[in-house]
Amino acid sequence: MDAAFAILGIAVGFLVGLTGIGGGALMTPSLIFLGLEPLRAVGTDLLFVTATKIFGTAFHHRMGRVRYDLALRLLAGSIPAVILGGFLLRLIERDVLNDYLTLLLGIILMASATMSMAKKELNPPIRPRMYHLYILGFAVGLTVQFTSVGAGVIVGFALINLARISPSEVVGISIFYGLLLSLMSFVNYALISSVDYRVAGMLIPGSVLGVYAGTRISTKVEGDKLKKVINMLIAAVGLAILLNFIV
Repeated sequence: MDAAFAILGIAVGFLVGLTGIGGGALMTPSLIFLGLEPLRAVGTDLLFVTATKIFGTAFHHRMGRVRYDLALRLLAGSIPAVILGGFLLRLIERDVLNDYLTLLLGIILMASATMSMAKKELNPPIRPRMYHLYILGFAVGLTVQFTSVGAGVIVGFALINLARISPSEVVGISIFYGLLLSLMSFVNYALISSVDYRVAGMLIPGSVLGVYAGTRISTKVEGDKLKKVINMLIAAVGLAILLNFIV
């Protein structure tokens, strides 16, 4: 089983480096499939995401692609969501949480895959305001708190379509914001002993190697086609989770 976690870290890191698709959408359901309870899978993935996004944030900071003003507004909206999430994690019974975390994960996987496959320019009839960032941050904060999935996709989709932020800046904002949000969310899971540090320790080194390898060959493959295949796979996993919950 240890080898399976090490291989998983390499595989997810490789796909992230190759396509840029967020690892949470791949990692959390994989950890559940490998036997971790949903709560522990989410907590472990939050630690994994925090560690891996440190490198991405450093890279985009050097390139000057992080809009810290927008990222910190998103984070300000997320702080109440993380506090509320921590309260709910302690209030709700563990078995109930595990059941409904799985349901929510299935919904978010399908939604995030759909957003990723949708056309970038939708031109919605909404004029963006700064307070929309706080609302977006709160919604994403709750989503990530209970699934570890969605920060990059949901924020990226909203910023490109509503705020008309350039794609290069969107990536930097999403990674830096995602780093801080996953760190805060991880603390809640650590406080209720729902993080498998041994598994995280096997995932992170392999992921770093995988990201490096994927990035190196990303210019030699048709990334757009591969992204569509991976997003279809994520949507299928989300559908399977929902069907399993219903049945």
